[in-house]
Amino acid sequence: MADRRKLIVVSNRGPVVYDRDAGGGRSARRGGGGLVTALRSLVEHHDVTWIASAMSEEDRAVAEEAGGRAIEETARGGASYRLHLVAHDPTAYDWYYNVVANPMLWFIQHYLWGLASAPDVDQGLHNAWREGYVVVNHGFADAVVAELERDPDAAVFFHDYHLYVAPPLVRERVPDALMAHFVHIPWPMPDYWRVLPEPIRRAIHEGLLANDVVSFHTQRWRQSFQRSCVDILGVEPDRAAHTISMGDHVARLRARPISVDPGEFDEIAGSEAVLTAERAIGAGRHEHLILRVDRTDPSKNVVRGFRAYELYLETHPEMHGRVQMLALLDPSRQDIPEYAEYLGAIQRAARTVNDRFQREGWVPLDLQIQDDFPKAVAAYKQCDVLLVNAIFDGMNLVAKEAPLVNGRDGVLVLSENAGAHDELGEWALTVNPFDVAGQAQAIHEALSMEAGERRRRREAIVAYVREHHIGAWIDAQLADLDEAREKVLLSTRG
Repeated sequence: MADRRKLIVVSNRGPVVYDRDAGGGRSARRGGGGLVTALRSLVEHHDVTWIASAMSEEDRAVAEEAGGRAIEETARGGASYRLHLVAHDPTAYDWYYNVVANPMLWFIQHYLWGLASAPDVDQGLHNAWREGYVVVNHGFADAVVAELERDPDAAVFFHDYHLYVAPPLVRERVPDALMAHFVHIPWPMPDYWRVLPEPIRRAIHEGLLANDVVSFHTQRWRQSFQRSCVDILGVEPDRAAHTISMGDHVARLRARPISVDPGEFDEIAGSEAVLTAERAIGAGRHEHLILRVDRTDPSKNVVRGFRAYELYLETHPEMHGRVQMLALLDPSRQDIPEYAEYLGAIQRAARTVNDRFQREGWVPLDLQIQDDFPKAVAAYKQCDVLLVNAIFDGMNLVAKEAPLVNGRDGVLVLSENAGAHDELGEWALTVNPFDVAGQAQAIHEALSMEAGERRRRREAIVAYVREHHIGAWIDAQLADLDEAREKVLLSTRG
């Protein structure tokens, strides 16, 4: 891990959410989402101020008591950090999150809109952009500027699609600020951005280019962003150096695939909660277990995965009673109609499989909709096949997590459109996420694969993930910031 740095981390969700316990006292629980988990080691190894939205009523009370300043907080491992909660106007935040960020930007960046029928960019979207997304980004920018006034040497580390227009707002007020922005989701090709009116799509691309470093999980997403900047902004990148200049400012584009903490999974796998869940899974399992662990998000392609399993059962009656699919799905963004509708589609698809093939003593598809991380890790350990068939995914950490703890040489069936495929594809069975027949064939191939080949593939994935761990990802980010700082200093001296 690199030397300690002064960092300002900026994300929509923070590392903790405050609440009141049964006795009326204030309590803090770990914030949700993979981003918070991924960035936890930053807090442990660097001097971090974390800026995030006040999500709960108690968060807002904490922000009000702090008078708009940061408070001292302690991470689960004992490391201290500063937490700066931004209490946004509730209406503005609703427009920002539930109209613009999700579903509009998320759907664009995962190619989820069926353009013949949706979306309709009506006046409501324009209002939500102007009075929601931009307003909330102004709130984040104000908080960043306040922290930079306190510590001008700190580097700013923006994260994800919620904050595309905050960087230029900071740059305007603190021209020498050192800023990086990591985009954790795919970047689509230029034409798909034309769903959005020109001023909005320009603001998004110009906003990212206000940073010194813009990073993506894969070269594929970086290349798409570069092409979008050419088509939408008319800029000409330096393709060899992967940089784009706007005026005197240079943005460096980098591909830095995120990973997990293998040591954390080694520890969790042996915890009592996981062992208890594993015993329950083992007691009820059939000869073969196919697993998927996802959120109920349309991008995860759960319905097509169920249809592929249905087709597999149709074409392989000899496996009836011998195989089961376990789907552990975390309910996602149910306040947004598109997500609520997709959850209904998932439930109907599961019912179709079970109504068609279920018999006494055998339920072919066990659908469980709940957030239960110990059970997910227990299932990782027990599965023979892991199905990851996302339509598009920035990375997909499930594909990296499960092999680390799996004890049955489980085979990874992996979408070619998941960012993880760039790293793990040679050891996985690759599927086209739209090809249901191809996914059914991959399930058959995985379940019938020779034991030695199963072991070779899983061990190769484990070796790769243990070498390319979350600490290496963070070090690469900091090295990119160092390079950017040095280049800026050289240019000012010149």
